[in-house]
Amino acid sequence: MKNHEIFSDLKVLAPIVVRIDGRNFKRELNRLSLEKPYDKKFAKAMADSSELFLKKSGIDPHFLYTFSDEINIFFFGNIPFNNRLEKLDSVIPSFFSSALTVFLDLKSAISFDSRVIPICSDDLNEYLAWRQAEAWRNHINSYAYYTLLESSCKREAIKKLRGMNSAQIHDMLFLRGINLNNTPEWQRRGIIVAKKVYEKEGYNPKLDKKETTSRNRIIQNWEIPIFRSADGKKFIEGLIEGV
Repeated sequence: MKNHEIFSDLKVLAPIVVRIDGRNFKRELNRLSLEKPYDKKFAKAMADSSELFLKKSGIDPHFLYTFSDEINIFFFGNIPFNNRLEKLDSVIPSFFSSALTVFLDLKSAISFDSRVIPICSDDLNEYLAWRQAEAWRNHINSYAYYTLLESSCKREAIKKLRGMNSAQIHDMLFLRGINLNNTPEWQRRGIIVAKKVYEKEGYNPKLDKKETTSRNRIIQNWEIPIFRSADGKKFIEGLIEGV
């Protein structure tokens, strides 16, 4: 029957992005009574799961970008599992399902879906800007929906939201005391989790002298720039320096 595993040797080449999204999270997360439209506990669990992935998964991506229930994992060099697509699409989302269950102390099973996206190095800025634009759209719509829900039922809130453009949503929220430009940056732009190289001085007893070695530490950046801006492009260059 081994010859029936017709997809097992399907492989991908770097650079790639593995994007995972929460599947049917709403019911389980509602049980946690999270704050609406954003809850920092949930955002922290997503960022901490990303950090744990860098520390404990045995998989070595260059960095991760997360917002809402989405995580993007970027590979520019070696791809694990001998580049096998099936492995990437199974091991990575299963790790995050387990990690998020632990960090949120969930009582019911959750899952992520997964897709592998081949990109060129020149596409990185555009890809990140695209996903960040999605984070911004999600930000606008989430605030609008839960604000409308204060005075409408779910069906009416959805109907009103569908009939409003971005400018109208901004005006509606502003009249209710919400300025979207003053909300936390992580809500508007997302979070980057990456390794950062630093120099550490130590003592080498064999050579009887001080030595400086390079070490990695993992950084969660909750105040990232707009990727389409000049500062954003410079920020992205720093993420892939040496690739």
